[in-house]
Amino acid sequence: MRAALFLIVALLAAPSTRAAADAPRPNIILILADDMGFSDLGCYGGEIHTPHIDRLAKEGVRFAQFYNMARCCPTRAALLTGLYPHQAGMGAMNQDLGKPAYQGVLNDRCVTMAEVLKDSGYHTAMFGKWHLNHLTISGGGPRAKKLLNFEEEGDISPLKRNWPFNRGFEEHIGTIAGVDSYYDPYSLVHNGDVIRPPDKDFYYTDFITENAVKQIDRYAAQGGEGKPYFMYVAYTAPHWPLQAREADIAKYKETYTVGWDKIRQARFDRQTAMGLIDPKWGLSPRANYPRLSDGKSVLTAWDDAPEKEWQARRMAVYAAMIECMDRGVGQILDHLDSTAAAKNTVVIFLSDNGACAENVQPGWYDVPSKTRDGRPIHVGNDPKFMPGPEEVYQSYGPAWANASNTPFRRFKHWTEEGGISAPFIVRWPALIKGAGRIEQHQVGHVIDLMPTVMAITGATYPKRYHDKDIPPEEGKSLVPVLSGNTIDRGPLCWEHEGNRAIRLGDWKLVAAHNEPWQLYHITEDRTELNNLASANPEKVEELKTLYTTWAQRCGVEPWPVK
Repeated sequence: MRAALFLIVALLAAPSTRAAADAPRPNIILILADDMGFSDLGCYGGEIHTPHIDRLAKEGVRFAQFYNMARCCPTRAALLTGLYPHQAGMGAMNQDLGKPAYQGVLNDRCVTMAEVLKDSGYHTAMFGKWHLNHLTISGGGPRAKKLLNFEEEGDISPLKRNWPFNRGFEEHIGTIAGVDSYYDPYSLVHNGDVIRPPDKDFYYTDFITENAVKQIDRYAAQGGEGKPYFMYVAYTAPHWPLQAREADIAKYKETYTVGWDKIRQARFDRQTAMGLIDPKWGLSPRANYPRLSDGKSVLTAWDDAPEKEWQARRMAVYAAMIECMDRGVGQILDHLDSTAAAKNTVVIFLSDNGACAENVQPGWYDVPSKTRDGRPIHVGNDPKFMPGPEEVYQSYGPAWANASNTPFRRFKHWTEEGGISAPFIVRWPALIKGAGRIEQHQVGHVIDLMPTVMAITGATYPKRYHDKDIPPEEGKSLVPVLSGNTIDRGPLCWEHEGNRAIRLGDWKLVAAHNEPWQLYHITEDRTELNNLASANPEKVEELKTLYTTWAQRCGVEPWPVK
């Protein structure tokens, strides 16, 4: 106990220095959701049944202002490296665009959290989605068919040097690709070997949980060797395709028949009641973005929406996917809490981007045409087919994504608050006081995870790795915030496929691709309803200059990259 207290004092006094050698170093469990909106969890205002993640919030700290990088690959790169994604080679997605910042793989000028912790004496394990390397594509063209539909033989990706087992993880069981079936994922691997689902009742979310729980039990059994562990649990839920077990879907059969407008308002009311959202911001108006993937996705009022039974079913499946993930988090917490290491284990939960407005289309390179046993897959948001089973590939569309992002504007891919705001929860019983606290004022960012973990574990982030110079960490340790203190926060920047933003203190400058900059006083107007650019040209120029300096330093190119 005295050693644990010494570690806590050392972290608070000097979070960038290594703790004393005799202090027990905490375990780290990092849990990532995929494409989940800001308001979906119960503890963030949602009606979805998430008692276990809500419990995590009650026993830890819940951030009201935490940011990701707006999309899967960029966020995962920043999370694991502590760098902006462009610095790690993942400025866009996982295609090689021929520029250093857009290689589509984690480059050799970055180091992963797993690599640092492994070298520092930690066990390292990962379960779930990777999505940080190239994939084998056949046929050519932007909508080329990839090896997803079991019609072609070949490797999942051309090189394995950037798979998890070669980037610091002693053990990885999960998928390499960004999108996969929940019933029969084609890119399922164990370290360097492709594997198949072990049984007919396979469901990927449960499979991730089962392997994470087994690993916790293994580590507990090895407790005598005194080696801490880092475990990264990267769920694919609730990313499309909308696929869930019928028993889970049935629970929400009637929930969403009231429609997205009433769901948004109810979530906003709960958020303001719990103190998560300032009511003076107001609820952003119903989104209207015709330039989404199908070119015609204009959001209507629920009263005017066609095919209401199908619309409600889409959100019901989405909710079922989240509840299944939450159940898995509960199993992880239960197994952890049955071990002696629970009090000195840091559990972190977040989402990789805002809710996804994409409308799934036939012919997308990451959508299969048939199952492994030859059954055709119905691809696209067609009301003739209800989502849920293996043979249907659908998404829940922009109207429900708008509800998931309550109260914010826009979605995944964009840099308005709806694209980059994430739920972020940390539980660490050995340090956090005032359990259940909502951190209202301190801003956090996914680039902060590397320095935070370095401070918690006493590991040292390297200046060189494998004879290559490594850029310094971009983020700040959040350890002082976890104990109720503050940190100095400089500018935070975003760029993804031409969508860009910078936040400095109370101000945010934001623009979509090929659109002019907009300026918001974010603490007074986080729903971004009152553009102050014309009234504050000096502030616009100040933030533009800072953004340009950052973009040049990180290798950001005009989009599309040529």
